[in-house]
Amino acid sequence: MGNGKGAFFYFCAMAKDDQFKKVVSHAKEYGYIFGSSEIYDGLSAVYDYAQNGVELKKNIREYWWRSMVYMHQNIVGIDAAILMHPTTWKASGHVDAFNDPLIDNKDSKKRYRADVLLEDYCEKLEQKAQKEIAKAKKRFGDAFDEEQFVSTHPRVVRYREQQKEILGRMAKSLGAEDLADVKALIEELEIADPETGSRNWTDVKQFNLMFGTKLGASAESATNLYLRPETAQGIFVNFLNVQKTGRMKIPFGIAQTGKAFRNEIVARQFIFRMREFEQMEMQFFVRPGEELKWYEYWKETRLNWHLSLGMGKENYRFHDHEKLAHYANAATDIEFDFPFGFKELEGIHSRTDFDLKAHEEHSGKKLQFFDPELNKNYVPYVVETSIGLDRMFLAVLSHSLQDETLEDGSSRVVLKLPSIVAPIKAAVLPLIKRDGLPEIAQEIVENLQWDYNVVYDEKDAVGRRYRRQDAAGTPYCITVDHQTKEDQTVTLRDRDSMEQVRIHIDQLKEKLKKSISYEHWLKNVL
Repeated sequence: MGNGKGAFFYFCAMAKDDQFKKVVSHAKEYGYIFGSSEIYDGLSAVYDYAQNGVELKKNIREYWWRSMVYMHQNIVGIDAAILMHPTTWKASGHVDAFNDPLIDNKDSKKRYRADVLLEDYCEKLEQKAQKEIAKAKKRFGDAFDEEQFVSTHPRVVRYREQQKEILGRMAKSLGAEDLADVKALIEELEIADPETGSRNWTDVKQFNLMFGTKLGASAESATNLYLRPETAQGIFVNFLNVQKTGRMKIPFGIAQTGKAFRNEIVARQFIFRMREFEQMEMQFFVRPGEELKWYEYWKETRLNWHLSLGMGKENYRFHDHEKLAHYANAATDIEFDFPFGFKELEGIHSRTDFDLKAHEEHSGKKLQFFDPELNKNYVPYVVETSIGLDRMFLAVLSHSLQDETLEDGSSRVVLKLPSIVAPIKAAVLPLIKRDGLPEIAQEIVENLQWDYNVVYDEKDAVGRRYRRQDAAGTPYCITVDHQTKEDQTVTLRDRDSMEQVRIHIDQLKEKLKKSISYEHWLKNVL
């Protein structure tokens, strides 16, 4: 029985691995992501966003910005500098505590994050629990009571208790900086190198993740700086500037998107974990004592934002932190089911007043708010929402890539991107390259490009062009044919359903607007 379970998880892992390889290959083939400086054999864990990738990334960023800033009257945005005064990172705790626990395998010479090895082990236990739940659902059908089953089935209860015990012990050991116990736990669970199966581990060591750099004309007089490891501190040091110039009242938020840099020693899984990445963060300043109310509000609001893109509720879950960061009194992750399993996509943290108080102490400047309703000054508490833009890109791309078998037995590769974030909204195709059809198609492009990113495509048979646009993720194809010359109608083809309708050229803008508008996608979120 044990061998059967092992085989099941092996084949599941292989299937997911194959899917992930397809995603990586597709990203390059269709102009989404290239390896950085490929002609020089690349740079590990650094990537360039290609012509379609930069559009998808920009559109995801804009979808977040509009929902976060434009749709909330009490949230504004800033763009703080990447380089900051070095004391910023002392105050924030990054100089002393921004570390990853790393462990090396002596045989494979591979390096891993010790906490990730343990979390992956717990994820396998969860997969076993989910397998038991799935079997019971199939057996009992509509009569299945999942809540009762989960709380009483001995194997499921055991798997869940094991997870809790392992994560709890890990959190306690990391919190106490007892790295010897972290290694002991890995050895007790007989966790092996994922690539070789070796259990010959070194001791666990802490490694600081910040990139150092220098500012100055000469090496002797240069100031030691850091490339920012997160965007949040740029918000905190500008708290009072924004509050006063924007005449903001508590509660209010400051949003920011931008690059951050971490010297990830174990950067893997394509763009999931990189050394240069982009964050989309919002710090929401609240009255002390009200932070947990707003923490719950932002948990629900952010999950709804993700669900608005239509990627399936079953692909998201909350994961509450066992080990809280030094600044937090509550923290959870929104995890997404990537091709390599459920992993963190966004964090929601109640950061208390740690950051502003720390910057007050190190700068000697007061960072307080006078609350006229309470008639007193106080340092606000903060609730943070922080999402990795690159991870969001990967979630959208990997979920959207599908192999479909059609009714006639043929197949197609289709990238079913949510149309609001798709790089190209429509491709305009003349049926043939003569008889004035290309000229009409170009006129349509020139008319639509004021509002949408559209392309002109005349190469190959129209069926092949449809397949190419499907694989690139283009939601609509507009085909100009000889009937267009007679009645000014074109064929509008939907990528997902492949349905085709005749529509007047003058109606194209309105038709696209109905399905590719922020109002259409975000109205039910807010």
